[in-house]
Amino acid sequence: MIDARFFKKTPAKTIQEIMTLTGATCHDQRVYEHKVENVASLEDADAKSAACFHNRAYLAAFQESAAGVCFVTEALSTHAPKNMVCLITPSPYRAFGLLASAFYPDVDRQIQAQDTLIHPSAKIGAGCVIEPGVVIQRDVVIGDKTRIGANTVIRAGVVIGKNCIIEPHVTLSHCLIEDDVIIYTGARIGQAGFGFFMDEKGHVKVPQLGRVLIGRDVEIGANTTIDRGSLHDTVIGVGSRIDNLVQIAHNVKLGKGCVLVSQVGIAGSTQLGDYVIAAGQAGLAGHLKIGKGVRIAAQSGLMRDVSDGQTVAGTPAVAVKQWHRQTAALAKLVTKTG
Repeated sequence: MIDARFFKKTPAKTIQEIMTLTGATCHDQRVYEHKVENVASLEDADAKSAACFHNRAYLAAFQESAAGVCFVTEALSTHAPKNMVCLITPSPYRAFGLLASAFYPDVDRQIQAQDTLIHPSAKIGAGCVIEPGVVIQRDVVIGDKTRIGANTVIRAGVVIGKNCIIEPHVTLSHCLIEDDVIIYTGARIGQAGFGFFMDEKGHVKVPQLGRVLIGRDVEIGANTTIDRGSLHDTVIGVGSRIDNLVQIAHNVKLGKGCVLVSQVGIAGSTQLGDYVIAAGQAGLAGHLKIGKGVRIAAQSGLMRDVSDGQTVAGTPAVAVKQWHRQTAALAKLVTKTG
């Protein structure tokens, strides 16, 4: 969600202004002066918001969306809900990025002057320990008995719960952290995800307007990076354990008790059910749904959804028994041809 404590919005824009900005067209001139107040995902949009439909995987969400305005191709506009204004463009995501940047032009301008290391508006609970060199920006909230290691930077609006341990040289932004969380040295949480549209006209940045939500009793390893969401939130479920050097992209959702071993990489918008285990150097493609209790072997390359309870291995990852058969068959083939 777009949280006002992190993101400051510019005024509403007419559909005519949006068309001029993005190059999109609209078949109904009667709506040109209607105003759009914000951007949002298909699921979260209301009648005053503009959304984007550019991936057929989200057709159901498009058909059920309450968005007043949506960027969409001519071909897919036939699926639009009755009261939605369609802004027609061959590149809906590009147009959406341009509009989102117009509404939120200062998203990446987080570096600001501050007279003291700890901003006077910050609220720091009883019994906290703050080591030298820690920077705490405006409106940060830190719960009782939390410990913050040297040279950590906590950017504006971040909320940290009670009894947390944040080791040295951590950077936290755009995140809400519950109680009893441990974040090890050098972790980076809440930075912008890898969001842009690319075509022959060049890269168009799509502002990352979500948050990172970290449940209680989570541990996050050294030099791990967790990107904030693009419009939805990135979510780390209660009790999860994340090793060193893990990359979690925007909009990823981990269920309860997930375990990610060193150098795992998860691409954007993939969802893991409760108690999923991903062994070292496993790579998960984007927009996947991984069921409860799934086990992913080390160095696997996962490119498809996986149902509850399965164990998968290999690249592309398959059921582990099938992978063992493939490995044995390959070994026999090499022996015969060698």
